[in-house]
Amino acid sequence: MIKATNIQKFYGELQVLKGVDLHIKKGEIISIVGASGAGKTTLLQILGTLDVQTNKDDSKLEINNLEVTNLSDQNLAKFRNEHIGFIFQFHQLLPEFTALENVCIPAYIKKTPKNDAEKRAKELLDFLGLSHRYNHKPSELSGGEQQRVAVARALINNPSIIYADEPSGNLDSESADNLHQLFFELREKFGQTFVIVTHNKELANLADRKLVMVDGNITQKEVILEDR
Repeated sequence: MIKATNIQKFYGELQVLKGVDLHIKKGEIISIVGASGAGKTTLLQILGTLDVQTNKDDSKLEINNLEVTNLSDQNLAKFRNEHIGFIFQFHQLLPEFTALENVCIPAYIKKTPKNDAEKRAKELLDFLGLSHRYNHKPSELSGGEQQRVAVARALINNPSIIYADEPSGNLDSESADNLHQLFFELREKFGQTFVIVTHNKELANLADRKLVMVDGNITQKEVILEDR
């Protein structure tokens, strides 16, 4: 599903990633933990094709059996739109659009017909308990509701991989617990692979594997969590 080899990232003379190797199987839920500055978000951005490793010539990033490093910008954007979903800490919903419209945006980018996009968006919002919130704008939603809208948006194009960066970091405890449980329900229903960067110990320990990053590399690669 995801194979990364010797991923390095420099910002000027500062080396943020120091040769990360990673293999994630289809349907796994993986958490990535570590102190601030360890390189977690940088790694997630590269795995999600939002950023590029510095050492492209002697590294490898394969997603869904496709080497993505050398794709053109246009083909990479198309691949990202069709195969990858993103969930962020601060939702990134567009304030002028309704919940339904926000969810539909990736489908519109994919050129999905409007009726089909709205039908799929409503199915997802219904599944997430937001059938009564189609026409509400983000300012009219609670934090937990906004995050569920963001989850629906991430799922609209049926991506095989969901990347989440501190997805519960801006939620109260109850909403965070509900979101964590939701990830496992989504995996069971839709079969997605989840890669989650988090400081939340409970969420990290629920994952199938917890990867620990220290100083730009993964120091523990196979922490199998059996007591979930």
